[in-house]
Amino acid sequence: MQLDTITLPDDLLWINEFEWNPVEQNVERSLTGALLVQERQITHGRTIVLSGGNEAGWVSRLTVKNLFALSKAANKTMSLTLPDGRQFSVIFDRSNGSPVEAQQVLPFAYPEDSDQYFLKIKLLTLAEF
Repeated sequence: MQLDTITLPDDLLWINEFEWNPVEQNVERSLTGALLVQERQITHGRTIVLSGGNEAGWVSRLTVKNLFALSKAANKTMSLTLPDGRQFSVIFDRSNGSPVEAQQVLPFAYPEDSDQYFLKIKLLTLAEF
């Protein structure tokens, strides 16, 4: 798996892949009581949350530092390539806090770049290739 120039483990899972609806719907009542339904197709803005939980997708501290550095750039468009070959143009999803979350697998007071971390990355799609 590849995000921009950073190689990620292939066992990171797209944990919210089927929690997205490509049709937006607005439902309301008119003054007469009639039901008014409006729908439209959504083409961009799908969330992609990558995580291995506590069992998979561990990355080194160096990878976390590189992801954090990448997340500092505003409006940074990146390419995401999943292990199955699907590709997306993405940005970091900052709408609900930090787009990169990492915790040490084995907590150390002074971790080294090779120490392992649990990882969660939150992205928004701009386009699918």
